[in-house]
Amino acid sequence: MPSSHLILCHPLLLLSRIRMSAPNPQRLLNLAGKSLLTVEALSISALEHLPIELFPPLFMEAFCGRRRKTLKALVQAWPFVRLPLGGLMQTPHLGTLQAVLDGLDVLLAQKDQPRRCKLHVLDLRNTGQDFWRMWSGSSVQVSSSFSMAPGAEDRLRTEQPLAPFEVFIELHLKERSVDGFLTYLMRWVEERKASIHLCCKKLRIISFSMDNVMKVLSMVQLDCIQELHVNCTWHLSTLAMFAPLLGQMSNLQRLLISHIHMPDPEEREEESLVSQLVITFHLSFQYLIPLFLLRCLMTPLDNLEITHCLLTDSDLTHLSQSPNISHLRGLDLSGVTMTYSSSELLPALLEKIASTLQELYLEQCGIRDSHLEAILPALSHCIQLTCFSLCGNLLSMAIMEKLLQHTSGLPSLSQELYPVPQESFSSDRILQHGRLAQCQTELLEILKDLGRPRTIWINFTPCPHCGDNTFRGFKLETHLLELSLGI
Repeated sequence: MPSSHLILCHPLLLLSRIRMSAPNPQRLLNLAGKSLLTVEALSISALEHLPIELFPPLFMEAFCGRRRKTLKALVQAWPFVRLPLGGLMQTPHLGTLQAVLDGLDVLLAQKDQPRRCKLHVLDLRNTGQDFWRMWSGSSVQVSSSFSMAPGAEDRLRTEQPLAPFEVFIELHLKERSVDGFLTYLMRWVEERKASIHLCCKKLRIISFSMDNVMKVLSMVQLDCIQELHVNCTWHLSTLAMFAPLLGQMSNLQRLLISHIHMPDPEEREEESLVSQLVITFHLSFQYLIPLFLLRCLMTPLDNLEITHCLLTDSDLTHLSQSPNISHLRGLDLSGVTMTYSSSELLPALLEKIASTLQELYLEQCGIRDSHLEAILPALSHCIQLTCFSLCGNLLSMAIMEKLLQHTSGLPSLSQELYPVPQESFSSDRILQHGRLAQCQTELLEILKDLGRPRTIWINFTPCPHCGDNTFRGFKLETHLLELSLGI
């Protein structure tokens, strides 16, 4: 038998003879992988007969050693449905990506996929560490459900025909941050768009031009997107261009919109570009708020965040009437000034989502006693509420007592964050520690009188007067048999 054949078979024969009796079979796998890689050409030719247990450790060794030929060959014979490449890359590495995509090109060019190859998903997200950890730990067993079937998250669109291959990635679109890795991937996908589905579940758009957004999203399967964060100074005409894309995100669950640019009230030339949208949503042009985007959604949202924007009464009215918030679990309106809103609008919104709402953030909204008193009845109906924050608003002790009474009956409420009572400040808006101590005592007595175990946080940050973040806060806690004050 030729010596080269003996060199090739040595680690495989060693593995098959000792696998059942070896005290540490994973150590043997690693040694066999390193032995195969000593001669790259031989390791490639051995893939047809390589035990499935050797593929992950051999891939890890080839990845660490930047052996592009071996990586390319491993992709073509990969015996698992998913290749979680992103779990191995702390930072994107262009050379590794090129080797893997070269291997995929060979697969895509073949009419019939190789017998051993089960690969259908390339995952470039920072996930899959458990898969690699399993092969570097003590266990070498892999269940058929993990190795031969896609994860539950990949069954999202089971009723729709899938492309031959899916690539998963998380996109953070920000000017001057698009590197060679993403550029190369996008060009590769664009040239093979008919046979590749680029799937992105979390999309963040931060200071990215609309032209570039449109180009990138033209290559993304929009029905894959589940979470969208938009933080751009876009004009109304720009938002109108984006709205049809939002309508195609049929599985969107979380929508975050913040720091939207507000144009001059005299800027009316954009009206014709989105007149049909404005007629539908009755939005005021002097306030650029993208609530009309909600009408473009096809399914209800789980979470909605509209922060640091100005909402008109009309905005709040149409938000509360939107069918897309009927099952809302999280609502964040922090930084949205409520000072000039009609007192019945926010309560109407809360009543609409009371049966499902779990998290509510109304921080730095300019809420005063009259605003809070108006929403207390609706707030008491939010029976699933677990987290509620009013930090950064100016409230009196009297209204905080009413607040604690109305929320006392909420069975799931476990995280409460409230501002320091306004009585703790002097007329010059300076915190008075003596007054603060008195407010602490009064609040603790209120909690004691309510007669149930409870913990609330009173926060100094942000200061409702100046936004100062110097201070922290304190905790008030009541138990069944004792009271305690934590600083």
